[in-house]
Amino acid sequence: MTTLTTDAPLNSLGLAKPPAETRVVVAMSGGVDSSVVAAMLKAEGYDVIGVTLQLYDHGAALAKKNACCAGIDIHDARRVAEEMGFPHYVLDYENIFQEAVIDEFADSYLAGATPVPCIRCNERVKFKDLLETARELDADCMATGHYIQRFAGDHGPELHRAADPTRDQSYFLFSTTPEQLDFLRFPLGHLKTKDETRALARRFGLDVADKPDSQDICFVPDGNYVGVIEKLRPGAAEPGEIVHADGRVLGRHEGVIHYTIGQRRGLGIGGLSEPLYVVKLDVDARQVIVGPKEMLATRIVPVREINWLGEAPLTARAEWHLSVKVRSTRPPREAILRPISETEAEVELLTPEEGVSPGQACVFYATEGSRVLGGGWIWTGPEKA
Repeated sequence: MTTLTTDAPLNSLGLAKPPAETRVVVAMSGGVDSSVVAAMLKAEGYDVIGVTLQLYDHGAALAKKNACCAGIDIHDARRVAEEMGFPHYVLDYENIFQEAVIDEFADSYLAGATPVPCIRCNERVKFKDLLETARELDADCMATGHYIQRFAGDHGPELHRAADPTRDQSYFLFSTTPEQLDFLRFPLGHLKTKDETRALARRFGLDVADKPDSQDICFVPDGNYVGVIEKLRPGAAEPGEIVHADGRVLGRHEGVIHYTIGQRRGLGIGGLSEPLYVVKLDVDARQVIVGPKEMLATRIVPVREINWLGEAPLTARAEWHLSVKVRSTRPPREAILRPISETEAEVELLTPEEGVSPGQACVFYATEGSRVLGGGWIWTGPEKA
């Protein structure tokens, strides 16, 4: 590869070398987003290498047309590479994915948590093992189709929300470290709508231009979490009691894994005068605890495994006034972050949120602007307001 020179102009990826001398590994899922990234960079003259990960059994994947990295998606990624004229590799990460993502997903669910495996996949597979593979391929950077922005700040690269708030994926990328961010690029983060991405795909003549977006976790077809858990951990779901918060036994259940915090429908305890919600899952006692909606309101959220992206150390202040998201589908809300250590903190929500659940992420944002300041994992039953 060409040696960098300090006075060379920066290319569109922020590197001081001509595109033709800049090698970019593009993580290709076979969907329209990553396909457009690869095609766009190739059209700009970069030395592009496409890499697709086979994350689970290829034969079983062929039937999962709406899940990323399935057999049909590997084929689509390969076809884009052939059409645009750059090399493409399929890497077998099945064992890594099983150990780093799927096993923890199953165990967390059985422990009464509501895990977010897509975050763990980015953290432990795509931005760890795949990123190292990109370095081994002598790449200058790795590009993905994520909708998030990377800006050059005074103290190094910064992570920012996507320009299109409806496509923003910052919740799923909070654990990206500064070292990883230095090597990563997100060429679609500035686009205002998904229609712009599809228009680019048509401009490049890509067959995936109208391919539907993936809706499910890749290894959970049709959103059937319980079915996957029962297959991964046969016999692990044990029956128990459905108990009101006041101690009354209201009925029986066939396993805690069938329930999530905040759930109202499908509880199997009809005939009551008040609507009841799942407010806690007690795995050890095999109890699903239900109560009125106001019991779901949470103000204090314990967070651990924090990845902090601010300039000053997390513990440099007793309090940080910022905004947080406790669910991917919710907007950021103002909060106070009180560090306990470099990786653990207590978050106080200024306005209580409903349905805060262990296993979900709590992602930190600057109150003004679009910057992502990191985040952590909600790790125990929150105290009630």
